Amino acid sequence: MQLNFASREVTMKLVYYGPALSGKTTNLRALHDLTSEESRGRLMTLETKDDRTLFFDMLPLVFRAEPSADGKRHGMSLRVKVFTVPGQVLHASTRRVVLQGADGVAFIADSQNAETHANAASYVDLQGNLQELGVDIKNFPLVIQFNKRDLPDVRSDAEIESLAQRGREPVFKACAVSGSGVLESFFGLLQLTWAKLEAEHQLARSIGIDAAGFLPLVARKIGFTGDVWSLVDSRIGGHIDRVAGGRSA
Repeated sequence: MQLNFASREVTMKLVYYGPALSGKTTNLRALHDLTSEESRGRLMTLETKDDRTLFFDMLPLVFRAEPSADGKRHGMSLRVKVFTVPGQVLHASTRRVVLQGADGVAFIADSQNAETHANAASYVDLQGNLQELGVDIKNFPLVIQFNKRDLPDVRSDAEIESLAQRGREPVFKACAVSGSGVLESFFGLLQLTWAKLEAEHQLARSIGIDAAGFLPLVARKIGFTGDVWSLVDSRIGGHIDRVAGGRSA
């Protein structure tokens, strides 16, 4: 997290991690399409000729909290920067650089049975990089998304549910090419990250919002008009507090 008092801006960094071609960039493209034009910045991508991300993608989302009822207090704006890392083995050092300073991570797993080993290797890589950066993964905001649920020969729902029950991380199912599960994973990660940062830095007071109303406010600002908690509740396993130290969603 970065605080810039001169520009009155708080910057939160989220990173989408996972094996090559698991759908990290597709998630960002879908997220870009699902958010309002007023709230989103330019989607920057850098790809090789075989459509694999070479360095990273970044999608900045920006919103400003509403002023107080008397109009005297204007909170800081919040910028959410969403990055992806290259999944190929040869870009290990780049992944570590992009991961540095992350406030939360969405691990994008490929649901295809043939990619089970690649998922496991990438998750071990994530653990190793976080450890090298001095981050305890057990206390770090992390969600897991099983993407490509529309393809044949994928891991069954029962298998994914069994995996989810064995871990602490919230798990979401998705088909990023159609947008299914994209907002669910994003909002789940955003709330996990917010709860941790709020508990550590009392961000709600700096931004000028009600701590418990953060996620609905963000959802509204980026153009989502439905019940954001129903999206968060679609997770399998894990828990997500609606407020830091408060009740779970």
